Amino acid sequence: MKHISKPHPILDGYEKVSGRLTYLDDMKIEGLVHAKLLLSTVAHGRITRIDADAALSQPGVLAVFHHGNTPGNTYNSTIWFEDQEAPEDECMFPRVVRHMGDRVAAIVAETAEIAREAAALIRVEYSELPAVFSAQAALAAETAEVDLVDETRFDYGDTDAAMAESDRVVETTVSTPRTHHCAIENHSCVAMPEKGGRILILSPCQSVFAVQMVTARALGIPASQIRVIKPPIGGSFGGKAEPVLDPLCAQFARVLKLPVRLSFERHETFTATRTRSGAIGRVRTAVSDDGHILARDTDVLIDVGAYTTGGIFLPGSMSQRLCRLYDIDNQRYRGRALRTNTVPSGAYRGYGSPQIHAISEINLDLTATALGMDPVVFRMKNLVEPNATDPTTGIDVGNARVRDCVTEGAARFDWKNRWGQTVGRSRLKRGVGMACGTHINGCFPGFHEATTATLALRPDGRVDLTCALHDLGCGSNTTLAQIIAEVLDIPPTDIVFCEVDSDICAYDLGTRASRMTYIAGEALRRTAKSLKAKIASVAALEFNCDPDDLSFEDRNVLSGHPSDRRISFSELFRRAENRNLELAATETYRATANPGSYAAHFAEVEVDILTGKVRVLDYLAVHDLGRSINRQLVEGQIHSGIQMGIGYALLEDIGVKPDTGALNGDSLSRYHVPNAPEMPRIETLLIEKTEPTGPYGAKAVGELATIPVAPAVVNATNAALGLSLTTLPLTPERVVAALKSQAR
Repeated sequence: MKHISKPHPILDGYEKVSGRLTYLDDMKIEGLVHAKLLLSTVAHGRITRIDADAALSQPGVLAVFHHGNTPGNTYNSTIWFEDQEAPEDECMFPRVVRHMGDRVAAIVAETAEIAREAAALIRVEYSELPAVFSAQAALAAETAEVDLVDETRFDYGDTDAAMAESDRVVETTVSTPRTHHCAIENHSCVAMPEKGGRILILSPCQSVFAVQMVTARALGIPASQIRVIKPPIGGSFGGKAEPVLDPLCAQFARVLKLPVRLSFERHETFTATRTRSGAIGRVRTAVSDDGHILARDTDVLIDVGAYTTGGIFLPGSMSQRLCRLYDIDNQRYRGRALRTNTVPSGAYRGYGSPQIHAISEINLDLTATALGMDPVVFRMKNLVEPNATDPTTGIDVGNARVRDCVTEGAARFDWKNRWGQTVGRSRLKRGVGMACGTHINGCFPGFHEATTATLALRPDGRVDLTCALHDLGCGSNTTLAQIIAEVLDIPPTDIVFCEVDSDICAYDLGTRASRMTYIAGEALRRTAKSLKAKIASVAALEFNCDPDDLSFEDRNVLSGHPSDRRISFSELFRRAENRNLELAATETYRATANPGSYAAHFAEVEVDILTGKVRVLDYLAVHDLGRSINRQLVEGQIHSGIQMGIGYALLEDIGVKPDTGALNGDSLSRYHVPNAPEMPRIETLLIEKTEPTGPYGAKAVGELATIPVAPAVVNATNAALGLSLTTLPLTPERVVAALKSQAR
């Protein structure tokens, strides 16, 4: 193939590195005014008084908004289609704030500086209410304000009987932290009035239709009155999947009849947007002495923060990821999501997968240790085979090649010789560990899992693409362009992506659930085939031949009789226009499957037993992704996923102060992520045995890349020290405390 499985530079790479790409906060908009939010300084309280007189008296201040003069319509920020039902407990400005950083009021002024200074003049009084800052406390509280928002259970086989008959049961409790996305671009939004009373929103988002639906509910107006355009986005990782600022910005523009910008600073993005949910999971795994898993019982508590958001989906999401990896006949699961008086949670690269894999894969390693068994051998006795059935949904997991990931990865990593050989002199100890992982490919069988695309030939011979595709900065548009280019035999640079506009694009779920390559890629492949057929039919008129006798080569159509006759795409466009023929195609692809993507990751760590600092020295990531469309971008995704996973394992935790609910990690100076000097040597190995339902055999890799990392690093650390560390992140303080406890 000409473009598939080939490296290709990211399409907008030059614009990014040269500074020419215009992000939302760089846009010059005539008549633009600026909004600034005032955020709650208490974790839970009723607002009894807001005094904005001093702020309103400042020159250049246009308005102050708060719960007393804005719509009080409740909504759920995680919805993404009309008529979707979800618990609605959020509003633009609540009368009762639920977390430190909740929205209290907003100033709109002629300049950002005036808005910032005026916001500091607003005086707010609260009647404080009881607050809880952990899922365990929320479970015990059982109040109307802080309670259970979702519970998912399943139980297949006979778990209790299998437990009773097993040779050994290993129980662990694993705790995972609340973590933040740290995208380079902070949250930002611009809204402006349009003719006819409509509101235009410019939002760096993951779904223009989600922004449209949520904003419509918040404002209490029809969705048709809102138009959303997505400008370039400076990173998301799930943090911009939910509209946070958009409803407010739209309301300000609607009232003032002016274009309004609302942009967060870094501290605000930490305290007033979304995080990854924290989770605590208790796992009991029953095994036979020869290493077969007979039963597993998992109970997970999930802290979703102050508002329900997507918490209603997390327990079910975790259960599906848990059950696609190992062949276990008897399994019980209970997942509970609870509200607390902390910053709300949302999607973050994996949507439940990093938490449940840390919980289950650390338990599996400790089970292997209890058996005195090599963790690779133990996993190979229990991993799923290709075309296994997902017991939670009843659908086929596809050409699952996780066993290949483990065997080929173990050989490449020299696992047999390295495992169990704890090395190091004096205070430095080394060890190796591994973990497996799986993730979905889209939302099938539910959630309107379909993508509609239109491809149209341009006068210059290039091809316009109209589709609600949201490149989040990672280069997915480049991958999709390569798929189209392969069908039409044109350079990927000849694909012109029209901006995502809710008025122009057909409805789409947007970028979520690892669906971009697998779902959107297949939609574009089929649309390109339809366009190719139309181009061939018009060319056949010119050549007076059968369309089947034609071939495509580098922006040209060639006739087979004789083969030296050719016509360029640009010339063909003019000929078609003269014949009043349209060279465009629209196709809707509806998913029929949801295979699993799989991975096995191997890590070597070095631990300083004096300071407790853990360093990752060597890393191998093996991925079953069907086929790589662009290996260069695939490796980039894997490297970034490893960086995030190392942070999850060793460094990152927003942390909540137990007395106030304030965040410990509320800025980049207080929240630490791995930097370049802390990154290990990384090698990637791709298992490319094709997925029949994916475009050119491709499956997803972007979210899965981070999922097995944390448990692989934790397992390596436990191997190096002979410990059973289960609370993430493995900070030096925790490591030293565990070593001291072991020495007693």
